[in-house]
Amino acid sequence: MMLTPMLFRRFGLNMRGTVRWTGEEDLEGETENGTTFPFHTEDSPNPVQMVLLAHGGCSLLDVITGLKHRMENVRACWVELDSDRSETLPRKFTAVRMKYVIEGSVPEKLVCRLIEQSHEKHCSVGAMVTGSGASLDWVLELRE
Repeated sequence: MMLTPMLFRRFGLNMRGTVRWTGEEDLEGETENGTTFPFHTEDSPNPVQMVLLAHGGCSLLDVITGLKHRMENVRACWVELDSDRSETLPRKFTAVRMKYVIEGSVPEKLVCRLIEQSHEKHCSVGAMVTGSGASLDWVLELRE
């Protein structure tokens, strides 16, 4: 099968966006579907913070998607993120630590498997972060 530009878009293999300078060091991003958001402003994350948050968001979505019908038993879930960065330029991530917290009644073994699968084969952002040499550690806290 030959992948045409239309198929690239359909399968998510192609992504577009725009970043605009809005004054001082402030930036605005725009996705290909027209969603705009500020970043690198006094009240918004900088680009590196966005990568860290995207890593957590990407993985958490994998867990939520994997829980499917069991999400009705979940009251809340989040990922707390902590990272280290190189002291020399470029100041890339050297370590990322994630603490997954799920409030509700879900099987621990299933959630652990979903987290492992996220980091091993699903989370694109995580693959980019760890692919650049960062270590990754995670823990799970289940709260009934």
